[in-house]
Amino acid sequence: MEITTLMNNPFEQAVIKRLGDQVAYDPNNLLDSLIEKLNLKNDAALSRALEVAPPVISKIRHRRLPVGASLLIRMHEVSDLSIRELRVLMGDRRDKFRISDKQFKPKFGSSGSQIQND
Repeated sequence: MEITTLMNNPFEQAVIKRLGDQVAYDPNNLLDSLIEKLNLKNDAALSRALEVAPPVISKIRHRRLPVGASLLIRMHEVSDLSIRELRVLMGDRRDKFRISDKQFKPKFGSSGSQIQND
């Protein structure tokens, strides 16, 4: 398949864009920048500053765990960097986030009635 054919197919363009986004994603840059900004020595000191277990930092560094919203907020709180600045440091340059519509739909039981979460 030729490159020109790929560029004409909207699905293939979306795949190429997602692959490009993955290449730009670099959590190590974010973690290293935080260590430098906070004058810390290593990942263990960063985990203490962020109040997370050391394996969390290791998993993020090795791309086995994404930087979640709560951790991003915690990074903002301890570093005084804006959320946008933190996202740029890790290579996330999206203007908007998309949330699944399934997260906002009520859950229904087998009888069709809404399930109460107590």
